[in-house]
Amino acid sequence: MIDLRLLREDPDRVRASQRARGEDVALVDALLSADERRRSSSVRFDALRSEQKALGKLIPKAAGEEKTELLKKAGELSAAVKAADAEQDQAAEETQRLLAQLGNLVHPEVPVGGEDDFTVRETVGEPRDFTAEGFTPKDHLELGQLLGAIDTERGAKVSGSRFYYLTGIGALLELALVNAAVAQATEAGFVPMLTPALVKPRAMEGTGFLGQAAENVYHLEKDDYYLVGTSEVPLAAYHMDEIIDADRLPLRYAGFSPCFRREAGTYGKDTRGIFRVHQFDKVEMFSYVAPEDAEAEHMRLLEWEKQWLTGLELPFRVIDVATGDLGASASRKYDCEAWIPTQGKYRELTSASNCDEFQARRLSVRMRGEWPGAAASASTPSSGGGGRTGGHVRPLATLNGTLCAVPRTIVALLENHQRADGSVRVPEVLRPHLGGRELLEPGAK
Repeated sequence: MIDLRLLREDPDRVRASQRARGEDVALVDALLSADERRRSSSVRFDALRSEQKALGKLIPKAAGEEKTELLKKAGELSAAVKAADAEQDQAAEETQRLLAQLGNLVHPEVPVGGEDDFTVRETVGEPRDFTAEGFTPKDHLELGQLLGAIDTERGAKVSGSRFYYLTGIGALLELALVNAAVAQATEAGFVPMLTPALVKPRAMEGTGFLGQAAENVYHLEKDDYYLVGTSEVPLAAYHMDEIIDADRLPLRYAGFSPCFRREAGTYGKDTRGIFRVHQFDKVEMFSYVAPEDAEAEHMRLLEWEKQWLTGLELPFRVIDVATGDLGASASRKYDCEAWIPTQGKYRELTSASNCDEFQARRLSVRMRGEWPGAAASASTPSSGGGGRTGGHVRPLATLNGTLCAVPRTIVALLENHQRADGSVRVPEVLRPHLGGRELLEPGAK
């Protein structure tokens, strides 16, 4: 969620952000009104409570009719205090309800528009000219079947559409990708994590996935758990309700988890193969940083993603995602899209998002330290949260970046590195994790 103080001081900026996202601008005015009711009812409650306390001191000293009048007034004040307290709670609840519906403030440099209104930041590598090589490329499913690596027919038989088995070399290829991705992340200073796939509602809500993205989330109603669509969710909630000393930042985690997505609204899209599926594994980078360091960290995440895709020898481009395609939590998002030969276009493989303080405020993850202007802008010194005492407390920033979404990466690898005989060349970065194999070959064990 955004800072209410910013909303009061610059509502036009929030309105502009909502407009750019294609979201309801009227929500801003409704929230301003609810916040005003919350603050005025709080002032009224405090005034009545103060009057009630003062009256309580007079009653023991009074006698006769004076005491009767004071007791009568005390009863009236008690009712008024209860009413003011209820009004205060109601206004606060309404404020929080509306605040939870408001997306993060869009970065001013993000291109405005929908899914197709992105801007291309750079293109890395050149797509292969298969015509010049004298053969027509096979798609990833045909290659996967030749290699004994992918079985979508039995996946559909057992679980339905958009499910699959990775078999033989396909399973080994996934493990190689995961190990190589975790090795790169660990070398870069990330702490490897195996995260829960089931989370409580607060974790899912706190990361911003129960708003516009709720239709793609699996909910286990009987137990009130959610299946995560990305390990971003448990990684963001890892430090929920904690205060982190500023000198521990940045904190960087690389989470590996299964991911589950309903893919609502994608009927008829990417139905062949394993590009768009309901269950997949992913390695995700996640950073906790001071807000003033968030933009620089965002670029670092992007560079690590580019390093990964370059190591896999894939042609790709980097796009600056438009406002209408950001998702509620991100203020800015960069996608890396790999070239898929049989589709003749670039498709998303990784993304890196800067969520600023949005998730941290919702999950109550804060930092403690000293910084310029801290006394004027931060909360009072605190000793809670398990860190050292002293210093000022404020929300920190969170960022996330996909390193390897396994099925889509397999799609790109098979199609870009295929040879005319149906074999697939293994990039050097994966060879140590595949027993030194240089080729994946049909019929090979």
